[in-house]
Amino acid sequence: MAATLPIGHVLSVAGSSSRVLLDPVAVESLSGNPDPVIAAAGTLGSQIKMRVGGSWLAANVRALTLDAASGGVLADIDFLGEGDEERLTGKLYNFRRGVTRYPIPGCPVHAVATADLKQIYAADDRAHIVVGSVYPTRDVRAALYVDAMLGKHFALVGSTGTGKSTAAALILHRICELAPEGHIVMIDPHGEYAAAFTGNGAIYDVNNLQMPYWLMNFEEHCEVFLTTTGSERQIDGDILAKCLLAARAKGRIGQEIGKLTVDAPVPYLLSDLTSLISLEMGKMDRAGDTAPYLRLKTKIDEIKADPRYGFMFSGMLVADAMASFLQRIFRLPGDGKPISIVDVSGVPSDITAVVVAVLARMTFDFALWSRNEPKRPVLLVCEEAHRYVPSATAGQTSSVGRILGRIAKEGRKYGVSLGLITQRPSDLEEGVLSQCGTIVAMRLNNERDQAFVRAAMPEGARGFLDSIPALRNRECIICGEGVAVPIRVRFDDLPETKRPASDDPVFSQLWRDVGGEDGIISRTIGRWRAQGK
Repeated sequence: MAATLPIGHVLSVAGSSSRVLLDPVAVESLSGNPDPVIAAAGTLGSQIKMRVGGSWLAANVRALTLDAASGGVLADIDFLGEGDEERLTGKLYNFRRGVTRYPIPGCPVHAVATADLKQIYAADDRAHIVVGSVYPTRDVRAALYVDAMLGKHFALVGSTGTGKSTAAALILHRICELAPEGHIVMIDPHGEYAAAFTGNGAIYDVNNLQMPYWLMNFEEHCEVFLTTTGSERQIDGDILAKCLLAARAKGRIGQEIGKLTVDAPVPYLLSDLTSLISLEMGKMDRAGDTAPYLRLKTKIDEIKADPRYGFMFSGMLVADAMASFLQRIFRLPGDGKPISIVDVSGVPSDITAVVVAVLARMTFDFALWSRNEPKRPVLLVCEEAHRYVPSATAGQTSSVGRILGRIAKEGRKYGVSLGLITQRPSDLEEGVLSQCGTIVAMRLNNERDQAFVRAAMPEGARGFLDSIPALRNRECIICGEGVAVPIRVRFDDLPETKRPASDDPVFSQLWRDVGGEDGIISRTIGRWRAQGK
């Protein structure tokens, strides 16, 4: 069989990577092989194997150079792992990560066959989801180990238009199928995922979210109610802290708690807060001292009166609905709908970050305060993550950046998993991306983004990363905890009904459509003015 013939030999060995001299004639003779894996042997990104004792050592080809002296091709390789050799047939089986015994220079190198790849990428008996097929095969399935992927967080990165949203929907659908009583919260800034999860998800937007304002902690109150900067902000913050604590203490629940703090999620009336601010203002001797009080009172009254903020600051949300809010958002119980999609596209832009901060902090705090209860781990998926966890150079840190950063660093201990989806990994806080144990990288066109992802990936995957700019749509490289070895995958097709509403407009067709413009404009103006979708 052609696959057993050597196609070269080992030249030098050094730690995780080594150098091999390939015979171009032997490699060329395999190019017509009906097995696509053998046919691709010796090309960039392909796999090769070498026999060491009673084991097969598998490696990935990272770079190729012509050796003028010998006429051969020099290949830099990264070792993937090793498997046992079946005595009679010489087949590879029982593959595992890591290398116990390295080859010595001169060791023959062989092509890898589809049967070998099936063993290399075979999912063991751990819980896993199948998301696509391993490149270049069609029948070797690519599996993600769910517990390892969620336990140490994951990131999905890729330039816009590479099929990122559909890939995210595919992974989440597969997780929902595996765990129909799971607890997943998806923050959707563009309103595109509701279409993908109509059958197995609970959809929330500004019309039915009903997030009580009193769930905010003091820092989030400051982001919404304070309009000043510098020393004035400090003065305004001190007044708000004093009056907010007094307002929380006035309610029935606040009175029952011995040592109440300003951060405790205890219901209070906004009217109580404004009357307490007025009361404090009345104690001022000089008229000039009343400016901070007036600023605060005006801002609170303005937000109360604005219908756009009704989903959060409505007078109807005064009752203690914290238990029902947590049940709805965290799917406790899920009733066969393990994912809640929180569509924040209709939220006023100035408080979107605060809404996401409250959702993220509620997820973390719920896990923190339920440590002695039966565990209910929660997966928080954040689309457009670079908006909320910007790097130090891209923007200032806010409460949402701090809480997502804390979940990335400490969430694993409490059973909170973080899934970050972004098209600009270089704009993401570096520490947060490095905490993601599994990275799913689709095509990245920007060189800075490529370098950023390369720095966050483990050493053995570096060779795969060089092919990131050459990936096709719906192809990705997965490496880290969620896979046995780094793999290049073509994602499965998703049925139309399970895809997010993120298709690109077809200009050449749509620009031929005419008629009905008056109706389009009048209906759009109506929704625009009513600030409704």
